[in-house]
Amino acid sequence: MRILLVEDDLRVATAMSAALTRRGYDVEHAATATAALSAAPCDLVLLDLSLPDGDGLDVCRALRARSPQLGIIAVTARGEERDRVVGLRVGADDYVVKPFSMVELQARIEAVLRRASYASPELMVIVAGRVRIDVPARTVTVDGADVALTRKEFDILLSLARHPGLVITRDRILLDAWQTTWVARHTVEVHVGSLRGKLGDPRLIESVRGVGYRLRGE
Repeated sequence: MRILLVEDDLRVATAMSAALTRRGYDVEHAATATAALSAAPCDLVLLDLSLPDGDGLDVCRALRARSPQLGIIAVTARGEERDRVVGLRVGADDYVVKPFSMVELQARIEAVLRRASYASPELMVIVAGRVRIDVPARTVTVDGADVALTRKEFDILLSLARHPGLVITRDRILLDAWQTTWVARHTVEVHVGSLRGKLGDPRLIESVRGVGYRLRGE
């Protein structure tokens, strides 16, 4: 899960980056509006509205126009009601006023990512190599043979199958299957182990140490 942190105060940015990294996020820091708009693609933006080279509201508008599904949370000292209203109207999904707790920010991040995930168009049928998933029917076949999965196993497989061949982080899987990242760390490993056994070939789901899992797409 990749987060772009747009914050011009180096002390604040360092503390937030460290806290987010401990929670398993990959964090890129941008200290200016220019750097924010030229940053690599990400899953969510934490956007300070007071930047040295431009207004964060303009950055928000530009990011939203570029990516309608991008999660954007304004994180700012501007706490007046009119500031909140303007921030939400120009494209922010949520608005957090400084000072705030990391527990609150974590909850807001998860909520925004859930909404972004649900808003994404869902394929009816996904085929990834030997695996075929009928999404509305919630059925799975491997080489044409039916595979009976639990609800969580199906949700994990679907999370991986949306991007076959790409590594999906544990946090992304947790959000897709549990709608939160506040789950015991071994939970994903246990369910993936069971899923591998039911698919009949452990090689279909590859582990990427320290990152997550990948469904073979060939």
